[in-house]
Amino acid sequence: MRTLAWIFFDENARRPRAAWRLAIQFIAFVLATALFTSLIAIVSFFVAGGASSEEEALSAPLFFAGSLGSVLAILLTLYLAARYLDRRPFGDFGFHLSAGWWADLGFGLLLGALLMTLIFLLELSLGWVSVTGAFETTGSDSPFALAILLPLGIFLCVGFYEEALSRGYQLRNAAEGLNYPALGPRGAVVLAWVLSSVFFGALHAANPNATLISSLNIALAGIMLGAGYVLTGELAIPIGLHITWNFFQGNVYGFPVSGLPPIGATFVSTEQRGPEALTGGPFGPEAGFIGVTAMLLGIILTCLWVRLRYGRLAIHAPLAEYKPPAGATPAS
Repeated sequence: MRTLAWIFFDENARRPRAAWRLAIQFIAFVLATALFTSLIAIVSFFVAGGASSEEEALSAPLFFAGSLGSVLAILLTLYLAARYLDRRPFGDFGFHLSAGWWADLGFGLLLGALLMTLIFLLELSLGWVSVTGAFETTGSDSPFALAILLPLGIFLCVGFYEEALSRGYQLRNAAEGLNYPALGPRGAVVLAWVLSSVFFGALHAANPNATLISSLNIALAGIMLGAGYVLTGELAIPIGLHITWNFFQGNVYGFPVSGLPPIGATFVSTEQRGPEALTGGPFGPEAGFIGVTAMLLGIILTCLWVRLRYGRLAIHAPLAEYKPPAGATPAS
């Protein structure tokens, strides 16, 4: 009986073991997302007086409802996990907010914009993308300035909840669970970084136009996004990078975003051609070799930023080293 309890529960830390924490939080997140998204969609439907067509009902506003629902779900499940599963302060998931945190967020925002701009300029110079319009809206008669707010809101939500889930919760808990003497804390963080990125890629395997290559490349994108987290222990760089990587990809330069066409509005409308192995074709730059090159550059520039700002460049070992909060009592 004691052996069975050991499988599920860590007596020293007085909390469930990492695998169970990860499973419980993820299932709770999926269920909470479904609940919040449904509620937001129902309220929006009645506030708007109903949709004029099935296509309109399933368009960008529903995408925004899902994104906002996911934000509410990750906030709720991380709060509950911090208190009842992980037994840690909420900030330990990567939210120790400070002036430095916001500076890192700014760097991440600039980095995502820079990388996608380089992709666009390279494809444009090679004749693999052509500009067909500017300041255009899609699926709505709203003015551009209003229509662009919808995708901006969506990608703000996506950047936050995907990083909080995949890096803030999953990477950290996986690192703690893998922290065995053979690996050590830094080795555990690196392995968790890779495994959480693979899972991140798998979560995008059902996207439109997805292939094995695109899923592998999204896993590499997880490595790029996770670099700032494993080097600083904070989510500022990953969140900023994720937001502008997606927004500039889809709504500044008109590329597909992980297989999804741009929604709401685009600053530049484009038509893409050229070899799909390089451009990513209908999945977008993330599935092509040019996108892979940008991801590798993103990792390098993240390392340079961390080295300049923190004066060191090393895996943040505390991500794998759990310390019970002072005065903690056994969970009820």
